Formats: sequence, C-alpha cells, structure tokens
Amino acid sequence: MLVNDKMQQGYIYDYAEPTGQNFAKEFTPALSPQQMLELGVFEGHYLNDCQAEFPSQWFENARLSLQQPDISANYFGIKSRLSLQEWQRCKWIIEPDPRGWFQWYCRYYMGRRIQNVDAVQIKRWKSFKRHEAQVRLNCLPMDLDCRRRQRQALLQWAYDPFF
Repeated sequence: MLVNDKMQQGYIYDYAEPTGQNFAKEFTPALSPQQMLELGVFEGHYLNDCQAEFPSQWFENARLSLQQPDISANYFGIKSRLSLQEWQRCKWIIEPDPRGWFQWYCRYYMGRRIQNVDAVQIKRWKSFKRHEAQVRLNCLPMDLDCRRRQRQALLQWAYDPFF
C-alpha cells in the first residue's frame, strides 16, 4: 500500500495477514474499523482525507463530517477526544501512524504488522479496559445515558460500549 495524504507522503507498507484475521492473542477488539465509523467516532472527522487507503465500504454508511469535526456525528453525541496536538504533546503518536491509535488499528486490521509498534499499541488498548470497568461499576446495565463520555471513548478504542 502506498500512502499519499495530507499527513503522510510516500509511506509504503505491505499486508502480512488477511484482513481482519490473525490478531495477536491478547488483542480482541469488539468492533471493526467499519463498525466504529458507522456507529460514529471522532466527531466524523478522522480519516476524511485518506479514505483511498481503506476499503470504500468502510465509508458507505459512516457517520462523517467532511468540513469540520461535529460532535453530533459521535454515537453518544458528546465530545470524547483530545486534539491531535495534545496527542503529539503527550507523545502518544507512534510512528509510522501520524494520526494515532485508530489509524494504527485500521492498518493492523487490514493486515499490516510491525512487531514493536503493534506491541505498544496493543498494550495501550489493553490498558483502556479500565474505563469499561468504571462504567460497569457506576452504571446500571444498558443505561446508555450513564457515563456517555467514557462510553464514547470505549467505542473509539474498539470496545463495546453497549452493556
């Protein structure tokens, strides 16, 4: 795959695994990138300029906001993300994925594997599970109005927020 978009020029990667298969044993996301986009993540404004890198069906029913971020595009209708600048300041951006965790997940889902990068990102994903525990501890089952910000964040990390 050759990537030429607003944030990355001339980046080339290969697929080592079939799409959506052969994930690391400890990496068990509940949602695919397509499901996440269809439910509504990142204010609809995440992969807008790099859609050619990913399957077109991912975007057919995606909740997108092409001009600017729009919190109504999020499933829970609430802002639940930090800016890219904040991610960069905190050193949460791991090359070669300048857009962050979700870009890594999309590429991993498509079959790209980079052992050291994958290990770090999977560790970060696993640590996010604490948010699920907090929602379960503080909310009644299926009370989707309870802790909407954390539920949106769970959705944006490929966890099932509907419990």
